[in-house]
Order: sequence, then C-alpha cells, then structure tokens
Amino acid sequence: MGILDRFRLDGRVAIVTGAGKGIGAGTARAFAEAGADLVLAARTQSDLEVVAEEVRALGRRALVCPTDVMDSAQVEALAAQAVAELGRIDIVVNNAGGFPPKPALATSTDEFESAFRFNVGTAFRLTTLCAEQLAQHNGSVVNISSVAGLAPAPCFAAYGTAKAALTFLTRQMAQEFAPKIRVNGIAVGSTKTDALNTVLTDEIEQAMVELTPMARLGEVEDVALGALYLASPAAAYVTGEILAVNGGLERTNMPMPRAFGGVG
Repeated sequence: MGILDRFRLDGRVAIVTGAGKGIGAGTARAFAEAGADLVLAARTQSDLEVVAEEVRALGRRALVCPTDVMDSAQVEALAAQAVAELGRIDIVVNNAGGFPPKPALATSTDEFESAFRFNVGTAFRLTTLCAEQLAQHNGSVVNISSVAGLAPAPCFAAYGTAKAALTFLTRQMAQEFAPKIRVNGIAVGSTKTDALNTVLTDEIEQAMVELTPMARLGEVEDVALGALYLASPAAAYVTGEILAVNGGLERTNMPMPRAFGGVG
C-alpha cells in the first residue's frame, strides 16, 4: 500500500452528525471522495438531501437520516438504521454542537446544561451506541471540539466548558476503547460557516484575522482534511489526540467584554 493509499476510506461506512452544512457537510464530501459511504444526520432533511446528491455524484452511497441528536430515541434509530441499510459502521464524526458566545451572568442554568448536553452528551451517546460495530472493524471516532475548549476567555463559560469536556471525553474514550477503536478530536478555530456568519461583520472578521497567527479564518476543507487524516489508516497509530486545526490560535480570537469592565 502506497502512502497516499493510506488516506483512502474504501469500503468503510461513516456517520457524520451536523452533516447538512458547514464542517459536517465538508467532511462528508471529503470522506466520499476518499471512498467512504455516508450516513448523513442533521435536523433539516432538505440540507441533507443536497449533501447526499454530492456524495452520490462521487460514486458513493448516501443514507439520509434526519436526526435531532438531543433526542436519544432518534440517535438510537440513527445507529440502527446505519447498520440495517449499509451493513456496518466504521467511522463516527461527532460534529453536531454549538452555543453562541454569551456572558456567564446572562447564561441561565438551563442554557448551560443544554450546551453541555449538546456538545458532550450527544457525542457520548452516539459513540457508545456505535461502539460494538466500531470495535468489529477497528473503527475510528472523530470529535469536533474547539480552541474555545483549550483556553478560557470571556463569554465562553458554557461553550468553552462543554468543548473542554468533549476534549477530555475524547482522551478518556481513547484509553477505554483501545486498541479496537481509535478516538481523536479536532480543536477547530474560527471557520467560515453559516454559524459563524450569524455574528460576523467586516469589523469583527478583521479583528479575528489580526488575532490569528495564520492571518486568515479557517475554511471548511481545512477541518475536513484533518478529519480525513484522523479517520483513515494514515492515523492508525494515533489515538487520544486533539489535532489543532485553528491557524495557530492559543485561545479564541473573538474579543469579548469582561463581566465588570474591559475586554478579554
């Protein structure tokens, strides 16, 4: 097998959550180009159908599974349908997640707990549901975390804490599931997606770029390439790692107000 062949995913089946747009959609396309069949999960079926057509155009199978990952029954159905329709599960990409920057004093307990469940609990649930299948095929899990989970910053009490927990969960599961399943994560930086666009203005983007060592925001393909590496045989000796795909950021690059004055 040549070096580049080790990045192939031929014959493998990958579940990608949050696959309708952004990083999830980009990762699905990358995996399909590398030879994988895709199980596409997100809440909006119309978004999934668009990605599915792109996957099929690359000659791969695509199973559309409208799923709210916050609903345990739907997540169980997702895992079961993947096996029933495509016969196996080799890769799980836990990409669904998020929570907007918000001052801690303006964040309710319910919001905090919901952010934790959305970013950590859902990844835990899907991974454990797929674990038996993954173990049979020396599978791989890729958790999409964030630079916000690496270093503290104002207004990221909910999201940053949740992503920090996801990062630690990644390392925990890597230890528990080795050597049959590899579990890795990606510490994503500010990446051009619809989610970021909801808060992005020219002024904010310029400030973020100036705070990023690589002097640009990330592209979806940057993250998708990292996910492809971690999911593929090219990373066969890599587990429990958090790959930084964030332009060299050591912390979030969105200046936010401190609770009692100043900007951090």
